Amino acid sequence: MSHPVVDRRGLLAALFAFSAWGVFPLYWALLKTVPAWEIVAHRVVWCALFVVSWLCWRDGLGWLLAALRQPRAALLLLASSVLISLNWGLYIWAVTHGHVVESSLGYFINPLVNVLLGVTVLGERLNARQWIAVAFATAGVLWLGLHQDRLPWIALGLAFSFALYGLIRKKVSVSSVPGLGIESLILLLPSLAWLLWLEHKDSGVFGQWNLHTDGLLVLGGVITALPLIGFAAAARRLPYSLLGILQYLSPTLQLLIGVWWFAEPFGADRLSGFALIWCALIIYAVDGIWRQRESRTSTSGA
Repeated sequence: MSHPVVDRRGLLAALFAFSAWGVFPLYWALLKTVPAWEIVAHRVVWCALFVVSWLCWRDGLGWLLAALRQPRAALLLLASSVLISLNWGLYIWAVTHGHVVESSLGYFINPLVNVLLGVTVLGERLNARQWIAVAFATAGVLWLGLHQDRLPWIALGLAFSFALYGLIRKKVSVSSVPGLGIESLILLLPSLAWLLWLEHKDSGVFGQWNLHTDGLLVLGGVITALPLIGFAAAARRLPYSLLGILQYLSPTLQLLIGVWWFAEPFGADRLSGFALIWCALIIYAVDGIWRQRESRTSTSGA
Protein backbone atom coordinates (compact mmCIF):
# COMPACT_ATOMS: atom_id res chain seq x y z
CA MET A 1 0.00 0.00 0.00
CA SER A 2 1.44 3.39 -1.00
CA HIS A 3 1.75 6.16 1.56
CA PRO A 4 0.72 9.72 0.76
CA VAL A 5 3.61 12.08 0.01
CA VAL A 6 3.99 14.80 2.64
CA ASP A 7 3.58 18.26 1.11
CA ARG A 8 7.00 19.90 1.35
CA ARG A 9 5.70 23.47 1.56
CA GLY A 10 3.23 22.48 4.23
CA LEU A 11 5.94 20.76 6.25
CA LEU A 12 8.25 23.79 6.00
CA ALA A 13 5.41 26.11 7.02
CA ALA A 14 4.64 23.92 10.06
CA LEU A 15 8.29 23.72 11.08
CA PHE A 16 8.58 27.50 10.77
CA ALA A 17 5.45 28.12 12.87
CA PHE A 18 6.26 25.68 15.67
CA SER A 19 9.95 26.64 15.77
CA ALA A 20 9.06 30.34 15.96
CA TRP A 21 6.66 29.73 18.83
CA GLY A 22 9.33 27.59 20.50
CA VAL A 23 12.01 30.31 20.48
CA PHE A 24 9.67 33.16 21.50
CA PRO A 25 11.10 33.19 25.06
CA LEU A 26 14.39 34.49 23.65
CA TYR A 27 12.55 37.42 22.09
CA TRP A 28 10.28 38.37 25.00
CA ALA A 29 13.20 38.14 27.42
CA LEU A 30 14.73 41.11 25.56
CA LEU A 31 11.76 43.15 26.85
CA LYS A 32 11.94 42.01 30.47
CA THR A 33 12.21 45.63 31.69
CA VAL A 34 8.79 46.40 30.14
CA PRO A 35 5.64 45.43 32.12
CA ALA A 36 3.97 42.36 30.63
CA TRP A 37 0.59 44.02 29.99
CA GLU A 38 2.24 46.93 28.22
CA ILE A 39 3.94 44.42 25.93
CA VAL A 40 0.57 42.75 25.30
CA ALA A 41 -1.04 46.10 24.43
CA HIS A 42 1.71 46.86 21.92
CA ARG A 43 1.46 43.33 20.59
CA VAL A 44 -2.27 43.86 19.92
CA VAL A 45 -1.84 47.28 18.28
CA TRP A 46 0.98 46.34 15.92
CA CYS A 47 -0.48 42.89 15.20
CA ALA A 48 -3.80 44.54 14.27
CA LEU A 49 -2.03 46.97 11.94
CA PHE A 50 -0.01 44.23 10.26
CA VAL A 51 -2.70 41.52 9.99
CA VAL A 52 -5.58 43.79 8.99
CA SER A 53 -3.42 45.51 6.35
CA TRP A 54 -2.35 42.16 4.95
CA LEU A 55 -5.90 40.77 4.89
CA CYS A 56 -7.30 43.91 3.25
CA TRP A 57 -4.55 43.80 0.62
CA ARG A 58 -5.28 40.12 -0.05
CA ASP A 59 -9.09 39.98 0.25
CA GLY A 60 -10.42 43.51 0.62
CA LEU A 61 -13.04 43.61 3.36
CA GLY A 62 -14.50 40.21 2.44
CA TRP A 63 -12.89 38.45 5.41
CA LEU A 64 -14.49 40.91 7.86
CA LEU A 65 -17.93 40.94 6.24
CA ALA A 66 -18.02 37.12 6.10
CA ALA A 67 -17.41 36.92 9.84
CA LEU A 68 -19.94 39.62 10.71
CA ARG A 69 -22.66 37.79 8.79
CA GLN A 70 -22.54 35.04 11.42
CA PRO A 71 -25.00 35.94 14.20
CA ARG A 72 -22.89 34.76 17.15
CA ALA A 73 -19.45 35.35 15.62
CA ALA A 74 -18.84 38.80 17.11
CA LEU A 75 -19.76 37.71 20.65
CA LEU A 76 -17.70 34.52 20.46
CA LEU A 77 -14.70 36.35 19.00
CA LEU A 78 -14.99 38.90 21.81
CA ALA A 79 -14.70 36.04 24.31
CA SER A 80 -11.82 34.45 22.40
CA SER A 81 -9.98 37.80 22.19
CA VAL A 82 -10.17 38.16 25.99
CA LEU A 83 -8.88 34.62 26.50
CA ILE A 84 -5.99 34.97 24.07
CA SER A 85 -4.96 38.30 25.62
CA LEU A 86 -4.95 36.65 29.07
CA ASN A 87 -2.88 33.82 27.62
CA TRP A 88 -0.42 36.26 26.05
CA GLY A 89 -0.14 38.30 29.24
CA LEU A 90 0.50 35.29 31.45
CA TYR A 91 3.00 33.82 28.99
CA ILE A 92 5.00 37.04 28.63
CA TRP A 93 4.95 37.59 32.40
CA ALA A 94 6.19 34.02 32.92
CA VAL A 95 9.03 34.42 30.43
CA THR A 96 10.16 37.78 31.81
CA HIS A 97 10.05 36.51 35.40
CA GLY A 98 12.07 33.32 34.99
CA HIS A 99 9.34 30.71 34.46
CA VAL A 100 10.11 29.50 30.94
CA VAL A 101 10.21 25.84 31.99
CA GLU A 102 6.80 26.03 33.65
CA SER A 103 5.35 27.86 30.64
CA SER A 104 6.58 25.01 28.41
CA LEU A 105 4.72 22.60 30.71
CA GLY A 106 1.51 24.50 29.97
CA TYR A 107 1.78 23.75 26.27
CA PHE A 108 2.74 20.14 26.90
CA ILE A 109 -0.44 19.53 28.88
CA ASN A 110 -2.67 21.67 26.62
CA PRO A 111 -3.70 18.73 24.35
CA LEU A 112 -4.82 16.77 27.41
CA VAL A 113 -6.81 19.74 28.70
CA ASN A 114 -8.47 19.79 25.27
CA VAL A 115 -9.47 16.17 25.89
CA LEU A 116 -10.98 17.04 29.28
CA LEU A 117 -12.95 19.92 27.78
CA GLY A 118 -14.17 17.58 25.09
CA VAL A 119 -15.58 15.28 27.78
CA THR A 120 -17.00 17.91 30.13
CA VAL A 121 -18.25 20.48 27.61
CA LEU A 122 -18.85 18.65 24.33
CA GLY A 123 -19.97 15.33 25.84
CA GLU A 124 -17.28 13.31 24.09
CA ARG A 125 -16.33 9.87 25.40
CA LEU A 126 -12.84 8.64 26.16
CA ASN A 127 -11.58 5.13 25.64
CA ALA A 128 -9.47 3.29 28.21
CA ARG A 129 -6.13 4.44 26.75
CA GLN A 130 -7.22 8.08 26.80
CA TRP A 131 -8.33 7.82 30.45
CA ILE A 132 -4.92 6.34 31.30
CA ALA A 133 -3.25 9.30 29.57
CA VAL A 134 -5.38 11.74 31.57
CA ALA A 135 -4.51 9.88 34.78
CA PHE A 136 -0.76 10.09 34.04
CA ALA A 137 -1.04 13.82 33.29
CA THR A 138 -3.00 14.47 36.48
CA ALA A 139 -0.41 12.55 38.47
CA GLY A 140 2.35 14.63 36.87
CA VAL A 141 0.67 17.93 37.74
CA LEU A 142 0.02 16.79 41.33
CA TRP A 143 3.60 15.57 41.67
CA LEU A 144 4.92 18.96 40.57
CA GLY A 145 2.57 20.71 42.97
CA LEU A 146 3.62 18.58 45.92
CA HIS A 147 7.32 19.07 45.24
CA GLN A 148 7.30 22.84 44.75
CA ASP A 149 4.81 23.78 47.50
CA ARG A 150 2.23 24.98 44.98
CA LEU A 151 0.37 23.74 41.95
CA PRO A 152 2.01 24.80 38.67
CA TRP A 153 -0.56 27.60 38.25
CA ILE A 154 1.31 29.26 35.38
CA ALA A 155 1.26 26.06 33.35
CA LEU A 156 -2.39 25.38 34.25
CA GLY A 157 -3.36 28.96 33.43
CA LEU A 158 -1.68 28.79 30.02
CA ALA A 159 -3.11 25.36 29.23
CA PHE A 160 -6.69 26.16 30.23
CA SER A 161 -6.79 29.65 28.69
CA PHE A 162 -5.49 28.33 25.37
CA ALA A 163 -7.77 25.28 25.49
CA LEU A 164 -10.84 27.44 26.18
CA TYR A 165 -9.71 29.77 23.40
CA GLY A 166 -9.52 26.82 21.01
CA LEU A 167 -12.93 25.57 22.14
CA ILE A 168 -14.55 28.92 21.36
CA ARG A 169 -12.75 29.26 18.03
CA LYS A 170 -13.99 25.77 17.15
CA LYS A 171 -17.54 27.15 17.29
CA VAL A 172 -16.82 30.07 14.93
CA SER A 173 -16.53 29.40 11.20
CA VAL A 174 -13.66 31.85 10.75
CA SER A 175 -10.20 30.68 9.73
CA SER A 176 -7.20 31.38 11.93
CA VAL A 177 -5.68 34.49 10.33
CA PRO A 178 -8.96 36.42 9.74
CA GLY A 179 -9.94 35.39 13.27
CA LEU A 180 -6.72 36.90 14.61
CA GLY A 181 -7.45 40.06 12.63
CA ILE A 182 -10.94 40.40 14.14
CA GLU A 183 -9.68 39.62 17.66
CA SER A 184 -6.98 42.27 17.23
CA LEU A 185 -9.58 44.82 16.09
CA ILE A 186 -11.75 44.01 19.13
CA LEU A 187 -8.79 44.58 21.46
CA LEU A 188 -7.39 47.55 19.53
CA LEU A 189 -9.29 50.41 21.20
CA PRO A 190 -8.76 49.19 24.81
CA SER A 191 -5.08 48.61 24.05
CA LEU A 192 -4.64 52.05 22.47
CA ALA A 193 -6.46 53.68 25.38
CA TRP A 194 -4.19 51.88 27.86
CA LEU A 195 -1.02 52.92 26.02
CA LEU A 196 -2.16 56.54 25.68
CA TRP A 197 -2.98 56.62 29.40
CA LEU A 198 0.51 55.33 30.18
CA GLU A 199 2.03 58.03 27.98
CA HIS A 200 -0.13 60.65 29.70
CA LYS A 201 1.20 59.47 33.05
CA ASP A 202 4.77 59.43 31.68
CA SER A 203 5.05 55.78 32.66
CA GLY A 204 4.99 54.27 29.16
CA VAL A 205 8.21 53.04 27.61
CA PHE A 206 7.39 53.71 23.95
CA GLY A 207 8.93 56.80 22.38
CA GLN A 208 11.37 57.43 25.21
CA TRP A 209 14.33 57.67 22.82
CA ASN A 210 15.10 53.99 23.25
CA LEU A 211 14.87 52.88 19.62
CA HIS A 212 15.90 49.31 20.49
CA THR A 213 12.92 48.81 22.82
CA ASP A 214 10.54 50.61 20.45
CA GLY A 215 11.65 48.41 17.57
CA LEU A 216 11.18 45.24 19.61
CA LEU A 217 7.66 46.29 20.62
CA VAL A 218 6.65 47.04 17.02
CA LEU A 219 8.22 43.84 15.71
CA GLY A 220 6.38 41.90 18.43
CA GLY A 221 3.13 42.42 16.53
CA VAL A 222 4.64 41.09 13.31
CA ILE A 223 6.14 37.98 14.89
CA THR A 224 2.77 37.28 16.53
CA ALA A 225 1.13 37.02 13.12
CA LEU A 226 3.77 35.33 10.95
CA PRO A 227 3.81 31.92 12.73
CA LEU A 228 0.02 31.84 12.69
CA ILE A 229 -0.01 32.51 8.95
CA GLY A 230 2.50 29.66 8.56
CA PHE A 231 0.37 27.37 10.71
CA ALA A 232 -2.74 28.19 8.68
CA ALA A 233 -0.87 27.27 5.49
CA ALA A 234 0.40 24.04 7.04
CA ALA A 235 -3.06 23.06 8.32
CA ARG A 236 -4.39 23.19 4.74
CA ARG A 237 -1.59 21.01 3.36
CA LEU A 238 -0.69 18.47 6.06
CA PRO A 239 -2.60 15.62 7.75
CA TYR A 240 -3.94 16.63 11.16
CA SER A 241 -2.12 13.69 12.77
CA LEU A 242 1.24 15.03 11.55
CA LEU A 243 0.41 18.50 12.85
CA GLY A 244 -0.48 16.94 16.19
CA ILE A 245 3.01 15.45 16.46
CA LEU A 246 4.83 18.55 15.21
CA GLN A 247 3.07 20.78 17.78
CA TYR A 248 5.29 19.35 20.53
CA LEU A 249 8.28 21.01 18.87
CA SER A 250 7.25 24.34 20.45
CA PRO A 251 7.18 23.36 24.14
CA THR A 252 10.25 21.16 23.65
CA LEU A 253 12.24 24.14 22.37
CA GLN A 254 10.87 26.28 25.20
CA LEU A 255 11.93 23.69 27.76
CA LEU A 256 15.44 23.42 26.32
CA ILE A 257 15.79 27.21 26.24
CA GLY A 258 14.56 27.49 29.83
CA VAL A 259 17.03 24.90 31.11
CA TRP A 260 20.11 25.53 28.99
CA TRP A 261 19.86 29.22 28.05
CA PHE A 262 18.18 30.74 31.11
CA ALA A 263 19.58 28.11 33.53
CA GLU A 264 16.25 27.54 35.27
CA PRO A 265 16.22 24.67 37.78
CA PHE A 266 15.25 21.26 36.44
CA GLY A 267 16.12 18.75 39.12
CA ALA A 268 14.98 15.17 39.65
CA ASP A 269 11.63 16.16 41.20
CA ARG A 270 10.71 18.37 38.26
CA LEU A 271 11.98 15.80 35.77
CA SER A 272 9.77 13.13 37.38
CA GLY A 273 6.67 15.31 37.01
CA PHE A 274 7.49 16.11 33.39
CA ALA A 275 8.18 12.41 32.72
CA LEU A 276 4.67 11.47 33.87
CA ILE A 277 3.19 14.07 31.51
CA TRP A 278 5.40 12.91 28.64
CA CYS A 279 4.16 9.35 29.25
CA ALA A 280 0.60 10.69 29.06
CA LEU A 281 1.36 12.39 25.74
CA ILE A 282 2.96 9.24 24.31
CA ILE A 283 -0.09 7.16 25.30
CA TYR A 284 -2.41 9.78 23.82
CA ALA A 285 -0.40 9.99 20.57
CA VAL A 286 -0.23 6.19 20.18
CA ASP A 287 -3.98 5.99 20.78
CA GLY A 288 -4.56 8.58 18.05
CA ILE A 289 -2.39 6.67 15.57
CA TRP A 290 -4.13 3.41 16.53
CA ARG A 291 -7.60 4.88 15.99
CA GLN A 292 -6.56 6.44 12.70
CA ARG A 293 -5.31 3.08 11.40
CA GLU A 294 -8.52 1.36 12.52
CA SER A 295 -10.52 4.02 10.69
CA ARG A 296 -8.51 3.52 7.50
CA THR A 297 -8.89 -0.26 7.77
CA SER A 298 -12.65 -0.08 8.22
CA THR A 299 -12.94 2.43 5.35
CA SER A 300 -10.84 0.33 2.97
CA GLY A 301 -12.82 -2.78 3.94
CA ALA A 302 -16.19 -1.12 3.42
